[in-house]
Amino acid sequence: MTTNRYSEAGVDIDAGEALVEAIKPLAKSTRRPGSEAGLGGFGALFDLKAAGFKDPILVATTDGVGTKLKIAIESGQHDTVGIDLVAMCVNDLVVQGAEPLLFLDYYATGKLDVAAGTAIVKGIAEGCRQAGCALVGGETAEMPGMYSSGDYDLAGFSIGAMERGAGIDGSTVKAGDVVIGLASTGVHSNGFSLVRRVVASAELAWDAPAPFANDTLARALLAPTRVYVKSCIKLVRAGHAKALAHITGGGLIDNVPRVLPDGVQVQIDAKAWNLPPVFAWLARAGKVSAAEMVRVFNCGVGMVMIVDPAHKDAALKLAREHGETAFEIGVVAEKPSADAPGCVVSNLDNWKL
Repeated sequence: MTTNRYSEAGVDIDAGEALVEAIKPLAKSTRRPGSEAGLGGFGALFDLKAAGFKDPILVATTDGVGTKLKIAIESGQHDTVGIDLVAMCVNDLVVQGAEPLLFLDYYATGKLDVAAGTAIVKGIAEGCRQAGCALVGGETAEMPGMYSSGDYDLAGFSIGAMERGAGIDGSTVKAGDVVIGLASTGVHSNGFSLVRRVVASAELAWDAPAPFANDTLARALLAPTRVYVKSCIKLVRAGHAKALAHITGGGLIDNVPRVLPDGVQVQIDAKAWNLPPVFAWLARAGKVSAAEMVRVFNCGVGMVMIVDPAHKDAALKLAREHGETAFEIGVVAEKPSADAPGCVVSNLDNWKL
């Protein structure tokens, strides 16, 4: 009688168990009040009271890393995309005033590579430590036939909390308020379909020297998304931030209006900061216009904060004290017409693309 084994169908249970054992200490390193950060159960518990909350509102997010993963896969460098995964979720929590509490990941691949999986989760744990949230579990799915050899995908899920009435939604933003930018660490995790197209047209290998940095092209482009949680939570709790906008897909033009009330417009001056070299190179090598750049990329500003003018100096000081490169980039004004855009960026020719 012929018998079949699961491994012959392409699923290696032993490899899955080896990965779980390898990542247990990584998860444990993210432990925080309210969670024991243990792995292996069917679900994870979190004690909001132990975390210091009295009357909490929960906030949930989910996101991925997008086609930036293709660079990690093709270059064999998997150790930073986990930070991206966490950052994309927790930065979306903090813009509402929520403190990230816990994180779960979904890692799917055709054939499980324990070394690559461990490197990925090591990055996830590092992202969680930067955000102050616990890695409480996740799912590793080995699915033969669903992914090409070496390919994988990641999804992240995070839950945060804030005390009732302590959130921010931009409803108090008004004309005359000041717009502050917090610097990005690079491209972050959006626009990589265009990035990869530019790299392909330039006929550059991932291990080639980056034209814009003292590193390989892959390493330079894989610079992980900045985690803004600890600085922005301080700014929210200090009462400085009226609104925060995480600059992701859609760039400055589409993300800033998401936190504005009707009738106002953010006016950003591109002369307020220097365009980082990676963006200048992408624009020149890819023949991408400045107008398109600000619709696709963060262009060096990964988080936008809107403050009352009376809070400007204190907000800049507090942000810098918590490790941010912060600079005033614009103002809030009344919309000239009802159909005017919510965000305009002037002096784009200053970037000399």
